[in-house]
Amino acid sequence: MKLSFNNWVYSSFPVWVPAYTLEETIKRIARIGYDAIEIGAAAPHAYPAYMGKERRKTIKKVLDDNGLAVSSMLPAPGGGPGFNVSSPLEEERKAAIEQYKAVVELCSDWGGTTVLYVAGWQIFGTSRSQAWDWSSQALEEIAKAAEDRRVVIAIEPTPTDSNLVESCDDAIELMEQVGAKNVGLMFDTQHAYYRNEVPTDYVYRMGKNLRHVHLSELGRGAPGTGPGDFVGLVSALKEIGYEGYLAMEIGFNRRDVEPDLVARQAFEYMKPLVSK
Repeated sequence: MKLSFNNWVYSSFPVWVPAYTLEETIKRIARIGYDAIEIGAAAPHAYPAYMGKERRKTIKKVLDDNGLAVSSMLPAPGGGPGFNVSSPLEEERKAAIEQYKAVVELCSDWGGTTVLYVAGWQIFGTSRSQAWDWSSQALEEIAKAAEDRRVVIAIEPTPTDSNLVESCDDAIELMEQVGAKNVGLMFDTQHAYYRNEVPTDYVYRMGKNLRHVHLSELGRGAPGTGPGDFVGLVSALKEIGYEGYLAMEIGFNRRDVEPDLVARQAFEYMKPLVSK
């Protein structure tokens, strides 16, 4: 297992400040000791439309110079354009699918192999079955586009933020319905804790289909600063032979945070656990 750090807390999404350039963020995460960075596709860091060929080459060089891999990428649903794959607006669904394809391309350009899939959210007036069908159809199209670039699409249950794929079982059901070889699963301990569930249960249920993991205490604190059992979680991951990334998705939900501090707290706590 290797450790990655999500860039949200260094960017201006979803909270505007503090904010750093992507180059500066890469350098700081590498300096702390992480193996990789997880990059959210939002301004000012990696909004695909703002990333021309030369800009992509520049960022790839900064990554290589600092010995940092791209563990994964994810879109930024919500806000102005929405990008809800389950939206009742056909135009929004189409735009969301195209955005996912653009994120897949950007991830591949930087050497990444995993893009996270947020299944969207049910809007009032839309039935759950209809929202589910739209999301499933979107995932099929996105996965097909990602296959050519050897990118895996990992479905994430997000009950803290959404209302469609909320549980481990929901994610498994969607994966099995789509049935694409490059569609897998992931989970975030924040969302498991939000449901008063045990993260190790997700590990055993997802098993060989588990492709990525987000680590966070409930409330987006660094692992080790709260009651979460990350010792047990790492033990379960080792038991199933998980060899992917553990990405810290922490600290980004408020302004009163020091990004380097939370990144360092998480690294210093998790590194000994995965190194045993």
